[in-house]
Amino acid sequence: MKDNKSISAPVIKRLPRYYRFLGELLQSGVMRTSSRELSEKMGLTASQIRQDLNCFGGFGQQGYGYPVESLYREIGLILGLDKSYNTVLIGAGNLGKAVALSMSFEKRGFHLAGIFDNDPRKLGEEIRGLKVKNTSELEQFCTENNIQAAILCIPKYAAPEIADRLYSIGIRSFWNFSHFDPSVKYKDIIVENVHLNDSLMILCYKMTENKAINS
Repeated sequence: MKDNKSISAPVIKRLPRYYRFLGELLQSGVMRTSSRELSEKMGLTASQIRQDLNCFGGFGQQGYGYPVESLYREIGLILGLDKSYNTVLIGAGNLGKAVALSMSFEKRGFHLAGIFDNDPRKLGEEIRGLKVKNTSELEQFCTENNIQAAILCIPKYAAPEIADRLYSIGIRSFWNFSHFDPSVKYKDIIVENVHLNDSLMILCYKMTENKAINS
């Protein structure tokens, strides 16, 4: 396998799609597939798929294709889904609840260990089997439970302080739903920013462009 540090960001962003589509093939009982068949399902060219997979070593055989089960397993390992990174979620509002309840953390390399909020009305509420704790307990909990990542489901105004507190105790990985980007201040962190409004606006743009083209 090649050094993953040399893999481009677009290729890495496509890996979860490969994993998802291969999982669907497995559930359908498909044991072997080809780059052409994957291209039809994923909207990529067969050449692009071969190039992507070749970044991580040889998975297929010419004239035989790709064994679905082993490729699915290998991509899972590349993504690190066999890990279990201890994680906290900050913000138990509507967004935080939705994230906590809808995500398959254990199948995606993470263990949700704690949920925090500073709203007295939310403290003690049980979400996903976890009682919401006060953010005043955040540092102690993270230190005692070897927390390695944090999910920020808090307003922009609250995010800088929380990010500072988490950074001060050594947390360097963030799944960030706030509109504050901690990587602007901290250059040595890993952050995946999720902007739902941006995504919706992009959809609006594409619909508007399509309407203009077809009018």
